[in-house]
Amino acid sequence: MLIILTVLTYFTALLLFSRFTTTRHSNNDTFFRGNRKSPWYMVAFGMVGASISGITFVSVPGMVMKIDMTYLQMCLGFILGYFAVAFVLLPVYYRLGLTTIYAWLDKRLGHRSYKTGASFFLLSKITGAAVRFYVVCIILHTFVLRQMGFPFPVTVIAMVCLIWLYTRHGGIKTLVWTDTLQTTCMFTALILIIVHVLSALGMTVGEAVNAIAADSHSRIFVFDDWMSRQNFWKQLLSGMFVTIVMTGLDQDMMQKNLTCKTLRDAQKDMCTYGFAFFPANALFLALGILLMMLARHQGIALPAQGDDLLPMFAATGRLGDSAVIFFTIGVLAAAFSSADSALTALTTSFCVDICNSPDDIRLRRRVHIGIAMVFTLFILLFRLINSTSVIDAIYILCSYTYGPLLGLFAYGLLTHKHTHDRLVPYICIASPLLCYAIDTATVATVGYKFGYELLMLNGAITFLGLWLAGRLRPVA
Repeated sequence: MLIILTVLTYFTALLLFSRFTTTRHSNNDTFFRGNRKSPWYMVAFGMVGASISGITFVSVPGMVMKIDMTYLQMCLGFILGYFAVAFVLLPVYYRLGLTTIYAWLDKRLGHRSYKTGASFFLLSKITGAAVRFYVVCIILHTFVLRQMGFPFPVTVIAMVCLIWLYTRHGGIKTLVWTDTLQTTCMFTALILIIVHVLSALGMTVGEAVNAIAADSHSRIFVFDDWMSRQNFWKQLLSGMFVTIVMTGLDQDMMQKNLTCKTLRDAQKDMCTYGFAFFPANALFLALGILLMMLARHQGIALPAQGDDLLPMFAATGRLGDSAVIFFTIGVLAAAFSSADSALTALTTSFCVDICNSPDDIRLRRRVHIGIAMVFTLFILLFRLINSTSVIDAIYILCSYTYGPLLGLFAYGLLTHKHTHDRLVPYICIASPLLCYAIDTATVATVGYKFGYELLMLNGAITFLGLWLAGRLRPVA
């Protein structure tokens, strides 16, 4: 009941916040672009929470069990990626005054390239967002609703309906403000959970810092093992390219940045929240080490899955009822801030890119409902097939579905050549399939399995395919 009351209270606050920041009869420009009046500092602060998601809140603390703090290598790559987005991609988007970033493909490569890019975004985003939101649904169901007799599908439907309810009028304008609230809630919850863990360990902050530094799981850098997926250069480059595709080539993440008044404001926003990722993830990983210390201190066996480490303490009352509330708020804030923006971006892209109807309010409302229904189905589907760490699953899926987007935008930006527009859909479908075949063959022959660098391979294959198709292009 404590968790249910927390969920209801949190949702009520979101609903009131959204009600006061938008009008009931908002037009499509408000829903899609926020009237281009968002303060950059509000966007930057809210984007930290939207980018982190419930995945980070649950999975990252548990990552230290298997890979220590080496995830911070990837976070350094994130910073490089955000600078690339700020000073390479944002100027292109602002110069053309785009509502969706995939319209640039239409101008640069052709209509089929445009539709292919938008279609891959829809598939990529609904898959990734479903994985992220799956975390909060499964936690809420496991620790509360299952004991009350509610089946998992009911939990998912109820949670998605809550998101649809507070985004249906204001869209992106509402999210700029609600994300600020949710980011505040998430980091407040994180810090208070750390305080509870330190209290249970009887440590001061200084003692905790020294204990974490001395712990064997505090290793950050891996330079000596080139075969390891945690090798520094692999992680750094993967982090940079993951950021470029999952932020710079992602309508969801860029839509809020495009609501800033000017390009300079958008660049300040991008760089500011880019730098915030390293300390934010360092806090989550430090919490993971502290929880492992607490498990040893209390004689508790560590869970088999890293994703269960934080819930094992914070969601079961081992740290007290207040920690249960903080954990619930943190997970909700992280999960809602990423899922609500995904729902809005998917609606925007489908209306503008697929239906070519940026001004049809009735269509936008129907699409918003339809996307919510498909989103629900994807969450339920993921529960049937998930067999790995959730955060790993997202990046693996991203490598296959975002790779063609990376290839398309790289070809358009780095060359002045055209391609054979009719062949682009086939190239973008063939590239992930070829990547999967290469990965399978490499494992079977030399025992090496691609990690997040699969994204770069996928993009390179797409790029090569577009270049070869350009040579087959009929002369006008």
